[in-house]
Amino acid sequence: MDSNSLPPLSDSIQLPVIDFSDQNLTPGTSKWDKVKAEVRKALEDYGCFEAFFHKVSSELDTSVFEAIEELFGLPIQTKERNVSSKPYHGYLNRNLYESLGIDDANLADKVKDFTQQLWPDHGNKRISETMHGVSEKLAELDVMVRRMILESFGIEKYINEHLDSTNYLFRMMKYTPPPPVDDDVETKVGLPSHTDKNIMTILHQYQVEGLEIQTKDEKWFKVKPSHQYSFIVMVGDSMCAFLNGRLSSTYHRVLMTAKKTRYSTALFSTPKTGVIVDSPQELIDEEHPRVFKPFEFNDYRDFYNTEAGFAAQSTLHAFCAL
Repeated sequence: MDSNSLPPLSDSIQLPVIDFSDQNLTPGTSKWDKVKAEVRKALEDYGCFEAFFHKVSSELDTSVFEAIEELFGLPIQTKERNVSSKPYHGYLNRNLYESLGIDDANLADKVKDFTQQLWPDHGNKRISETMHGVSEKLAELDVMVRRMILESFGIEKYINEHLDSTNYLFRMMKYTPPPPVDDDVETKVGLPSHTDKNIMTILHQYQVEGLEIQTKDEKWFKVKPSHQYSFIVMVGDSMCAFLNGRLSSTYHRVLMTAKKTRYSTALFSTPKTGVIVDSPQELIDEEHPRVFKPFEFNDYRDFYNTEAGFAAQSTLHAFCAL
């Protein structure tokens, strides 16, 4: 992607903001139903929304940011110990982008294993507790959102099965400012346009903006959160397929226009190995014929790693559209 050829951004778009901070937000209440309707509309309109979530305090948020700075400050040989058998789950280092991953980050023992990779002799209790703490709380937000989605489509009988079929990946990301260039174009691609392959994504960017989202009519806009402690919740390809295309996954990218290092985090809910992503029969009818063939997530992720999968405009449609 050539930064000089990027289409102009729209300055008039602001993502819907949805408040999950009410401690009495429980299924079956009028407050729950109100927020559920807001979630459904936001995801239909944009594929994502901005969420306020009180369980991630400002103190925890600051601790995560400090831990990320410390982690990326480690020698590259140390960071390369962050390995995983799954693609995109371990350490990545590409152009302006660098990333570390924690599998099953909502489980304390798994986060401890991550710090043991980097500090084999003693681990790092402080970082382990911090990353587990934020992952566990964001997993609660993920569960609420997915429960609301299934309820709103009248398939609540599948909620427990759907939630039990999930693992979590927590990724920490660093984007380095681009070097000056002769034509003085500072905009650089930190992460090219893509949709996430998982179920849902919960993103958070620290201090430095850069996330951009594409609307249904293919207009790009820069995400400018209304609060520094809010989160961007996105639909992934696996949720799109599960819902028979009723919700679309979100095309997004990161452009580095700032001269400062950018840090962000993301919690991904991902189908467990062996789980078949398939649309419930209740979502298939004459008005909504079946859109996607059933698939196993690892097969889909493997296809994305092929030349054909990476080149496809829509990996999901290229892999399993009927």
